[in-house]
Amino acid sequence: MGDFDQLKAAGAQLVDVRTPAEFGQGSVPGSVNIPLDQLQLRVAEIDPRIPVIVFCASGGRSAMAKQFLEREGCSEVHNAGPWTNLL
Repeated sequence: MGDFDQLKAAGAQLVDVRTPAEFGQGSVPGSVNIPLDQLQLRVAEIDPRIPVIVFCASGGRSAMAKQFLEREGCSEVHNAGPWTNLL
């Protein structure tokens, strides 16, 4: 996962799209929890000019989040799949 380490070091935004309950059981340090079902309402919290890494439990929700953020104008979105990939 060297690419993600480089992105994190460069200041990428870490967005966990799991539920608050899942997030509360463990999360990536420095990540923000924006559940997939709230992403449309909270998209303004994400800076479209800074790379974004999205992740969830398995990669399914983060894949949907990636597509949504790209449609919303985020220039660089990466799907890390399971959040544990970033630990």
